[in-house]
Amino acid sequence: MSTSGASAGSRPRRSADSYFNRAQLPLYSLIFILPILVLFEVCTALHPSDPIAFRLMQVGFEKLGADGRFLPALALVGILLTWHIARKDPWQVKFNTLWKMALESWALSLPLLLLAIAVARWNMHLPLATHYAGWRSDAVLSLGAGIYEETVFRLMLMTLLMVLLADIASLPAVWANLLMVLCSAVLFSLYHYLGSEPFQMRSFIFRTIAGIYFAGLFLTRGFGITAGSHVAYDIMLIGVQAFAVR
Repeated sequence: MSTSGASAGSRPRRSADSYFNRAQLPLYSLIFILPILVLFEVCTALHPSDPIAFRLMQVGFEKLGADGRFLPALALVGILLTWHIARKDPWQVKFNTLWKMALESWALSLPLLLLAIAVARWNMHLPLATHYAGWRSDAVLSLGAGIYEETVFRLMLMTLLMVLLADIASLPAVWANLLMVLCSAVLFSLYHYLGSEPFQMRSFIFRTIAGIYFAGLFLTRGFGITAGSHVAYDIMLIGVQAFAVR
């Protein structure tokens, strides 16, 4: 991805092989999230905690006549590998990029965490989180939710919306991107009420803002860092909640 607005005589262009660009590539996203996927599957054997997005993907496969615990994970790996091959990106990997992606993910989760804490002071609870059966199950759930919610609402839904709005409806790029972000954010927010939690406007607004934030990350920093930021946010939120109830 090249920078725009920089002439030959102005500030130098960002290298195509810079960390900023490498971190957005599908292959780096795959390698970055793969340990989280494996850890989630291992931990669910001890603390079963499947996020709703994971179950939605399973239901989708069942409608297609396929069944299997690992199908959502295999589908995500397949999507990223197919994307990598279609882009004809090189297979070489600079592994120092991966720990930088981890640091960036934690850093990018902080603005949303600070907003959640501010909302909690006003609304007396942290609205993006739902209490489950203990911190261990919550931690396992956070691993899966960060990966599979970003798979459903950013990687899959935003791609579908872009095809519908930009390619089929032929909307200008600005309007297509705006509608894509807003639609995915609203659906992401509504998704959290598929369980037993009652609808509240305050939590709905916060989750919509969170959806807009993650959509912006997806468009600017790629899938891997977006999913990593979501996982980091959920895990830190568990820590804040544990501290708050002491």
